[in-house]
Amino acid sequence: MAADRAPKTTSIYIASPEGDTGKSTIALGAMNLLTSTGWTIGVFRPIPRSTGEQRDYILELLIEQATADLDYDECVGVSYEQVHEDPDAAIAEIVSRFHAVTDKCDFVLVLGSDYTDVTTPTELSFNARIAANLGSSILLAVKALDRTPEQVVLVAEQSMAEIRANHAHTASIIANRCAPNQLEAVCEALKADTGLPVWVLPEEPVLTAPTIGELMDAMDGKLLWGDPELLSREAMSVLVAGMTAEHSLERVTEGVAVIAAGDRSEVLLAMVTAHRAAGFPSLAGIILNGGYMPHPVTAALVDGLAPNVPIISVEHGTYETARLAAKTRGRVGPGSERKVDLAIALTEKYVVSDALLEALQVSNPGVVTPQMFEYNLIARARADRKRIVLPEGGDDRILRAAGRLLQREVADLTILGQESRVRARAAELGVDLGDTEVIDPKRAGDLVDKFAQAYYELRKHKGMTLERAAEAVVDVSYFGTMMVHLGMADGMVSGAAHTTAHTIRPSFEIIKTKPGVSTVSSIFLMCLADKVLAYGDCAVVPDPTETQLADIAISSAQTAAQFGIDPRIAMLSYSTGESGTGADVDKVRAATALVRERAPELLVEGPIQYDAAVDPSVAASKMPDSPVAGQATVLVFPDLNTGNNTYKAVQRSAGAVAIGPVLQGLNAPINDLSRGALVEDIVNTVAITAIQAQAFAAEKRRS
Repeated sequence: MAADRAPKTTSIYIASPEGDTGKSTIALGAMNLLTSTGWTIGVFRPIPRSTGEQRDYILELLIEQATADLDYDECVGVSYEQVHEDPDAAIAEIVSRFHAVTDKCDFVLVLGSDYTDVTTPTELSFNARIAANLGSSILLAVKALDRTPEQVVLVAEQSMAEIRANHAHTASIIANRCAPNQLEAVCEALKADTGLPVWVLPEEPVLTAPTIGELMDAMDGKLLWGDPELLSREAMSVLVAGMTAEHSLERVTEGVAVIAAGDRSEVLLAMVTAHRAAGFPSLAGIILNGGYMPHPVTAALVDGLAPNVPIISVEHGTYETARLAAKTRGRVGPGSERKVDLAIALTEKYVVSDALLEALQVSNPGVVTPQMFEYNLIARARADRKRIVLPEGGDDRILRAAGRLLQREVADLTILGQESRVRARAAELGVDLGDTEVIDPKRAGDLVDKFAQAYYELRKHKGMTLERAAEAVVDVSYFGTMMVHLGMADGMVSGAAHTTAHTIRPSFEIIKTKPGVSTVSSIFLMCLADKVLAYGDCAVVPDPTETQLADIAISSAQTAAQFGIDPRIAMLSYSTGESGTGADVDKVRAATALVRERAPELLVEGPIQYDAAVDPSVAASKMPDSPVAGQATVLVFPDLNTGNNTYKAVQRSAGAVAIGPVLQGLNAPINDLSRGALVEDIVNTVAITAIQAQAFAAEKRRS
């Protein structure tokens, strides 16, 4: 690493004086923040969890989140056994392995031990010794659960004294698992006593709740019925249904795991029916104990009901089943999407990011990594929340994305679909929709009438009748578009389960194009290792004319600027400058002239080849005096064939993160998803749509 790129400090050590402080939550939040800085962030665990042959699941999760190219074995120090045998030799080995990691990173997050074994009379002392030898400041994690502010302060004081005694330094404190009504009191007490930067996170039961799958594994159970995907749902409580079915139903709560003897057919049938019934809480799972299989007639009834809720059979008796359920603690590990999202959301909400980075002495290196770009998207959307309508409420990916968006407070949402089904499926997926608006277009009589009248007025010159308009607007794409058109939503994201044409055709008819723009087009935001480029058009216009190319270029520059990209437009072709001739080159040359005429404030170059546009050394020989060549940020392709293949080639071969397509040219933000979109893609697209909505709102205020 170049010396002028190095941060002021190279690592932070997260340590705690006891178990169950939720260090993994703090570590995830810190990692999310650190990766947003643009530095290469690594992770190191001096003493991984003592789990026999199994890997440390928390470390595996943090390695997934980090940006450094490190494998698991590089990120671990020594075992508890090595510490027992020779503590000094263990520390020497830890230091050596740590410095091998720092050689590959700008900054390292070090996660202290987890109190799964006993190394010395006080494990914190040993962690402090390690931190001192690594030259790492300590971010002290203390548990506030079931403690008064005074008791939390006492724990912090004793911990800091121990850290000082071992020649280490406490940089900041995070009190975790605090009662929500004590957040401010604990924070003020710690700040007054320690004088350090202090943050306090509330207790969040989901983070410690086991999933149904974890309960099944702990009990050596097997799945009899239900959706295997729902094994990832957290069991928020456990109910031993030892009473009658009626009295058991009285005690059912949202997300409960019900334990019942396998031969209690009436309880099984009551719980399966309750889970499906509107107005009853959604069960996380049903555990049939005792090794009994339901009676064949009962089993046939359950088969006919085809329950989604996982129904598990275990061999243990009632007492042992309940004991195992009580002792099983949820893991925040790879695959724990809801817990990871929640951990990140908590730190985003309760920790002041700039202040924490200052406490860690980490600055920005002046590059834009994919993680940094995505973090900034979320932060910008959250800063001025807009309402985005999601028409595809029947798609699990949409519901999971909605849960993440709501947890992180990225946007307010309206979801279209039959409300009872949407909420029931969301609950099964462990998604908390809260009071999010869910509208069924087929049952929204007043809105349908209002939308039909408005759509009729817009299209009557095309022969539209009021009756046909009423039929059209109950379609979710038309319904969502009308919500945007009439100001009931600020933007729309669709396409996970519909074609691009189905998503954007209503926009052409209702939203229409911005003044001065005649072409709806798109860009992909291509997040490379150290910068973000805008590629247009890769999704909408197959063979643009010179006028359409100019539209695409101007719209792409405006869209890029909305996302912090300084637009330098390269109008791409197979030749550079005046060297080539032919209809394709001439089209690009004419489009470039149109851009200069219509938007003289923009920097644009064309025709230009891709290498001359982005590589300074090639630009120096081909176009040495160009302000764009070698440093283009907006690359406009001559046709859809070239653009679509190029973005996919760069995405797959260069490992770039492609965000999009981002539609542009419309008079309101409407964006299309790929039908193969992942939850992360949907989250990013909603954030992008919200930022576009912010820009539209600002433009309206100015005009």
